[in-house]
Amino acid sequence: MSAPASSRYDAIVLGAGAAGLFCAGRMGQAGQRVVVLDHAAKPAEKVRISGGGRCNFTNLETAANRFISQNPHFAKSALARYTPWDFMDLMAKHGLTWHEKTLGQLFCDQKSGAIIQLLLDELAAGQGDLRLGTGITAVRHADGLFTVETSSGVFTAPKLVVATGGLSIPKMGATGLAYDIARQFGHAIVPTRAALVPFVFTGADHEDFASISGVACDVRAVAGGAAFEEAMLFTHRGLSGPAILQVSSYWQPGEAVQLTLLPARDIAGQLKEAKRERPMQTLATALESLLVKRLAELVLRRQGLNPAARLADLSHATLDDLAGALTNWQVHPAGTEGYRTAEVTAGGVDTDGLSSRTLESRNVPGLHFIGECVDVTGWLGGYNFQWAWASGAAAAE
Repeated sequence: MSAPASSRYDAIVLGAGAAGLFCAGRMGQAGQRVVVLDHAAKPAEKVRISGGGRCNFTNLETAANRFISQNPHFAKSALARYTPWDFMDLMAKHGLTWHEKTLGQLFCDQKSGAIIQLLLDELAAGQGDLRLGTGITAVRHADGLFTVETSSGVFTAPKLVVATGGLSIPKMGATGLAYDIARQFGHAIVPTRAALVPFVFTGADHEDFASISGVACDVRAVAGGAAFEEAMLFTHRGLSGPAILQVSSYWQPGEAVQLTLLPARDIAGQLKEAKRERPMQTLATALESLLVKRLAELVLRRQGLNPAARLADLSHATLDDLAGALTNWQVHPAGTEGYRTAEVTAGGVDTDGLSSRTLESRNVPGLHFIGECVDVTGWLGGYNFQWAWASGAAAAE
């Protein structure tokens, strides 16, 4: 039996997140009749919470080498054809402004709700249809048409764009639907894992880190061959902060993470200078001139050093050893906090089965996968939003 005329579209987009809404808006404004389906009650919830509600919507330093994928070249085409400046132009058209923080990160002055409204306004400008609270129960393909069965009825179209995201933050409705659809149509899935996620520890490390929860310091963190210099935060469960989130995407279970505290400073040189100029100063006082008191106390305790020892009574070798402990601190995470707090899912739909130009399936014409569900994972700092915009624009073509 043929589907009712009201459910026939030129394109169906699954997922009302950043990538799905953006792609649907562009297709609608290109003259296609498009519907966006999502089981969530509200659109773009991950956009809403991003950047602490301020929405770090892109990064000026966007390049393919800031993304993790089994095919490091895959993202180049889409990223080159829809750039951060293209999205900035779109924001300006909507009267939105932004500011740069650090490392090329751009934040919306009007906060995340304004970005969501931009996406909804773009969808409306293309006369797109948004159906929230609509559960997907089945997807079929025959005779050049996709049929999507939902809790709100049956929808058909010759083009299906899957933008349902990854597994991160399940309390916001994340599911593995994209991977299920990909497998159904013969696509391989690169094993998924939580990325941009805090580390957790057990034993003495857990106790020590929890004892100074809330303390932050600048570090250089190295794991899986990648290194990042940013802030690190001690938590009740372990370690977090930008540097840790970044290396978590490269870390493999069982590996150590190397930490260099205060990477921009010569700790050994400063301790020896303090000994020379203020020999009666205590070791604790000298170290507290470099580190927050609670962290300094923890470091001295872990090194078995007497905080009250006078610098004059300490050898240069002892000061070198202390500096070495701070510049080559090896920690062994028990794991990560997992998808519960992960900002993104690494892995996903294997890019070998997709066109790098249009994100279209090489197996099934008219089927596209975009955004987080694809095996393209950006660094922290707006890169994953730029992939959402770029991959959505590529599929919309």
